[in-house]
Amino acid sequence: MGRIVLSLLVDNTAGVLSRVAGLFSRRGYNIESLTVGVTADERYSRMTVVSTGEQEILEQIEKQLRKLEDVLDIKELKQGHSVYRELIMVKVRANANERQAISAISEIFRATIVDVGRESLTVMLTGDQSKLDALINLLGDYEILELARTGITGLSRGADDVRYLP
Repeated sequence: MGRIVLSLLVDNTAGVLSRVAGLFSRRGYNIESLTVGVTADERYSRMTVVSTGEQEILEQIEKQLRKLEDVLDIKELKQGHSVYRELIMVKVRANANERQAISAISEIFRATIVDVGRESLTVMLTGDQSKLDALINLLGDYEILELARTGITGLSRGADDVRYLP
């Protein structure tokens, strides 16, 4: 089973996300992660799509995406040639005695405590998936009340393959 990370440059118009997601659902492809945001040019958005499957399926996904009218450019973000990041927020039950230990764990990961309540702390961390998984593993000794992850977003390294649009 393989994994592919694709960076799609798409028109920033209504329905683009639906058309991309629809392509995956119609063909039974799995989306492991999907992030979307407008680029420096408001006419375009960048989607980072992570999918898993057999190599033939992954190749087919890229070919089918290229056929969509709204998709202007596709890059495969290969490990070692790209930078991936993800954001996570974890709300942990924490009484006064547990706060110091959770704060110490957060510092190890250079995570930020973004909210403190009477009975909880919310920790925020950005990094690669293994770093986020390691934080969750250590915080697993406490009661995790809520957890939210953004999914992977990424760009290729360097400026050699940047596509400029009119």
